[in-house]
Amino acid sequence: MTGLAPLLQAFFTTRLTGQYGASVHTIAAYRDTWRLLLRYAATTTGTAPAALDLTQVNSDLISGFLTYLETDRGNTISTRNARLAAVHSLFTYAAYQHPEHADLIGRVLAIPAKRAPRTEITYLTPPEVTALLNAPDPSTSTGRRDHAMIQVAVTTGMRVAEFTALRVADTHLGTGAHVVCHGKGRKERITPLDRQTVRVLRDLISHTAPDAFVFPTRDGTRMSHDAVTARLALHTATATAACPTLTGKTVTAHVLRHTAAMRLLTAGIDSTVIALWLGHESIETTQVYLHANIKTKEDALARTRPTGASPGRYTVTDDTLLAFLDGL
Repeated sequence: MTGLAPLLQAFFTTRLTGQYGASVHTIAAYRDTWRLLLRYAATTTGTAPAALDLTQVNSDLISGFLTYLETDRGNTISTRNARLAAVHSLFTYAAYQHPEHADLIGRVLAIPAKRAPRTEITYLTPPEVTALLNAPDPSTSTGRRDHAMIQVAVTTGMRVAEFTALRVADTHLGTGAHVVCHGKGRKERITPLDRQTVRVLRDLISHTAPDAFVFPTRDGTRMSHDAVTARLALHTATATAACPTLTGKTVTAHVLRHTAAMRLLTAGIDSTVIALWLGHESIETTQVYLHANIKTKEDALARTRPTGASPGRYTVTDDTLLAFLDGL
């Protein structure tokens, strides 16, 4: 008998925290996956989570769990795949700890991620960006903060967690102006600023302590993701009156990130540079913007030469065999 409980405990304390140094977000995501899976396994097998054996969490149970996520819980394919990645991570660790269960572990690791259809990228056009920037009230401190936040988001392409964590000490507004982004996976990157963004930030943080947040709440604390979403929804509603094309668009922090990428792409910046700018782990992630930009495709078509072939129609030749078949 190989108990699942000690293996799971060692995975979180030794593997993720001690060896990998995983972030709190990764640990929380894996924890939530195993909470769901243990409850599902307990219901399916009739065994309490603490008493589950590793052999009970086999490929059939995992496959049933993935189906349950999509059908009963209504999860998307990407969420389903993220849950599967958390399961695979544990079983990869189990392969070293319990080689006697290699067959069972191999079957679980062989469960593939599900292919998901590519979703269309939403981004803002230049007139929409201008309308959104003009929406916050400049006579209030909150309005000035929101204007600067939108300006930084559409020029730097930072993730919402990156610009809400931005502190005054991370901004350098002199020669070679830039911000230091504390990115995904605890990676830091330097993102340059244009003159307009420098002016906006200088007006916003000129008399602010170095350890203060650049975009704080009224209490000086860090803005939450929900707070940013609410502020963007408010300003989008205001901007729609000046720019009707915003009607029906849901503007989120990630839409502003997409907008920054598309601005760079339409300016002729190479996709490898955009990947570095956005902090993408792989350049393949940046390729989605190439698919979304119809102008890039139109420009490519304009550079090609016509084939020179004239269209023609198929004509039936006078063949005795064909005549025989036609007469049947």
